[in-house]
Amino acid sequence: MAILLSLGTWQVKRLQWKEALIADIDERRHAAPLDLVGLEALAAKGGDVDYRAAEAKGTYLHDKERHFLATFRGRAGFYVYTPLQLADGGYLFVNRGFVPYELKDPLKRPEGQLQGEQTVEGLARARLAEKPSSLVPDNDEVKNIFYWKDLDRMAASTGLPLDKVLPFFLDADATPVPGGMPQGGVTEIDLPNSHLQYAITWYGLALALAGVAGYALLRRKS
Repeated sequence: MAILLSLGTWQVKRLQWKEALIADIDERRHAAPLDLVGLEALAAKGGDVDYRAAEAKGTYLHDKERHFLATFRGRAGFYVYTPLQLADGGYLFVNRGFVPYELKDPLKRPEGQLQGEQTVEGLARARLAEKPSSLVPDNDEVKNIFYWKDLDRMAASTGLPLDKVLPFFLDADATPVPGGMPQGGVTEIDLPNSHLQYAITWYGLALALAGVAGYALLRRKS
């Protein structure tokens, strides 16, 4: 009984935490966009930049785009990560969006290789400290196929100075580009929240156990 009740209470606490997290992410997404100075300052203080609405201005370095293996709306392909050269000499890797496998080669989508200064709006994404799992393959830098978003290796493989690369990514929004590729707005926010169901299950089992125990006690007295 104690174990079942403690598990139910734990799930209630997890439910409260998850609901607060979902509300926090929703607030970040719909807040006024932060500029890169604000984001960099937040990251330097150890703050969470993930999913914060952000805006950047700069020039794309299309010859240095990196390709992250991905699926989008049932299609296999890549997310195109392109360094954005900033006015202050820094660089920001922008996830410009999805291209199908057959359009990995940028020469096949020249219309989308935007030239000159661009303004990009979207959601900031935190960098990964390490490979998410041992099951994830190692990145193949020779073929320019990344299986996990290793910002340092993405930058190093392009020859960019690491101390000039901002320590987060920017996922571009769904603003269309000429030719339609890359297709932006690919950020996935899917936080499963089944803790209420789990709590009801554990408390239900505790109630059932109490009923069985009470019935057994009554039979014993009779």
